[in-house]
Amino acid sequence: MRFLISSLILLLVGCGSYSAKMGFTEADSMALTVSNPYFFDTNTDYVYKAKIKVFNNDLGGILIIKKTAPAAHRIVFTTELGNTIFDFSIIDNEFKVNRVLKEIDRKILLNILEKDFKSLLHEQAEITKNYTDGHSTISAATIYGKPHFYTFKETQLERITRVGGQKEKVVFLFSEISNNIAKHIQINHKNLRFQIELKAFE
Repeated sequence: MRFLISSLILLLVGCGSYSAKMGFTEADSMALTVSNPYFFDTNTDYVYKAKIKVFNNDLGGILIIKKTAPAAHRIVFTTELGNTIFDFSIIDNEFKVNRVLKEIDRKILLNILEKDFKSLLHEQAEITKNYTDGHSTISAATIYGKPHFYTFKETQLERITRVGGQKEKVVFLFSEISNNIAKHIQINHKNLRFQIELKAFE
């Protein structure tokens, strides 16, 4: 119990320190939850041309994301010839590796991909605080035990930032948005060479 209380205090202090460091000021808001609408529709196959930079390797191909149930997504990354690089499922927050290419079947890589896709596909989270930077609304939330900051321009989600130790760890950028589909998505890690870029097929 003492460890839990200490962890919560450290988490709150870390979130507050990051917001102050970024020049955010607290904002009044009635919103209790924050939503990511980009992979919400079970009737849509979200298909992207993907480039993934993994340390010293560059992978290219097609990434397909499908919401298969209210709390489930399937993520499949293939070469343009159709060979599977990885095939994951997230069901009720549980991450399952259905298939993965031997060359990237490494625990560290799978852990990074798990965290990234869980953050990318997490649909709704409880807001802990709301901020503004003078131009955008920023909502702080904790998902999977990590602080995340959701940045909105008006009502459109443009950015998710995962924070650790008062610093940005991973930044998710959404652009070219139409009908709740982000046609361009970038996932940039700040402390290691790991990037994902997604461009929707028209």
